[in-house]
Amino acid sequence: MSTLEQKSKLLSRWLRHRPDAIGLEIDKHGWVDVAELLLKSAGAGIALTQDELVQIVVDNDKQRFSLNVDRTRIRAAQGHSVDVDLKLPVKTPPPVLFHGTVQKFIASIHRQGLLPGTRRDVHLSATKETAAEVGARRGAAVILVVETHPLLRDGYQFRRSENGVWLIPSVPSKYLRFPDT
Repeated sequence: MSTLEQKSKLLSRWLRHRPDAIGLEIDKHGWVDVAELLLKSAGAGIALTQDELVQIVVDNDKQRFSLNVDRTRIRAAQGHSVDVDLKLPVKTPPPVLFHGTVQKFIASIHRQGLLPGTRRDVHLSATKETAAEVGARRGAAVILVVETHPLLRDGYQFRRSENGVWLIPSVPSKYLRFPDT
């Protein structure tokens, strides 16, 4: 793993789950002051420069982070377990979305549906390929199909993060199509 990849993983941890690990202050919309981040990172023994930070944001294949226009603030695009409101507008999704998981969770998903776990929302993908990549991080991917029109009809709302991940608080199992097992 490259040094930038390691720093990217630390950024995800700090900006999504554990800002307190290095004493960061995240505002209610998820933003952190870049100067504070660089200072606190150095104080934690992680040398991170402004140029490296910009490179991590720009080069990240999943566009996990956003900088504001003048590059003085940064935030994670989604996936927070800390209480933030990213102010993402409600959007109408395509007719189907996808969720990648692994076999060991299928029985639980049949019973409870998709739940956010420690995150604020369930993450859904616009393509089977992306869902397969997500699921494959934990083993052989199982792809679930989410029927969005019935969810919309029943009052559920979707939001889409800046990097294209569809977000919803939960998805009851009756709205899911499971692969033949």
